[in-house]
Amino acid sequence: MILGEVHDNPGHHARQAEVLVGLDPSALVFEMISAEQAALVTPDLAGDAEALAAALDWGNSGWPDFSYYAPLFAFGAEAPVYGAAIDRAAAQEAFAAGAAAVFAGDAARFGLTQHLPEDEQAEREAEQMAAHCDALPPEILPGFVEAQRLRDAALAEAALAALAAHGPPVAIITGNGHARRDWGVPALLARAAPDVTVFTLGQFEDAPEGEVPFDLWALSDPVDRPDPCLAFR
Repeated sequence: MILGEVHDNPGHHARQAEVLVGLDPSALVFEMISAEQAALVTPDLAGDAEALAAALDWGNSGWPDFSYYAPLFAFGAEAPVYGAAIDRAAAQEAFAAGAAAVFAGDAARFGLTQHLPEDEQAEREAEQMAAHCDALPPEILPGFVEAQRLRDAALAEAALAALAAHGPPVAIITGNGHARRDWGVPALLARAAPDVTVFTLGQFEDAPEGEVPFDLWALSDPVDRPDPCLAFR
């Protein structure tokens, strides 16, 4: 996602790193790291993928291989890096008590104090079920949705802080679920800062069908990985 005025042709596919080259972001916000980890991304370290991965303890992060992210972190040599990761304890608390009870900022500003519309709640729960291999008990799905809302709010808050400190354009590096315009971070930004322009980029391994909730989408080569649902079969 990009905050600030962007001129692009949504009919063209592009990769995130290629977009950032032409964008020259003023700051970057990463879903994958915390604010404390972001402070470790110095200009000298940003260009050294091996050293940066070690400093961030990436091998124990649960995210894919750092080589996929290194070209994005390399922009930290030119622009400040922000982290918006939610730790496991906060996610678990949001799961049990709701995002509004956990969020340290202004929960109402990002809509966390309000219930989602019934149709959106149902669709979000269905997506959580599919993302977890259709193996979850239905009664715990609302907790997963609340944890996702907490992460959305953390990303939105960090992005607005970066925008206020450095001006546009700010780039947010996150997954499709958080980047979608209809209910992800862009929806929270539209509520909290309606004057801010947001541009969204989704990434897919196969061309999506039907309506796509992004301004632009890109195709990436499939990653060779084991079937994550194999253990549930």
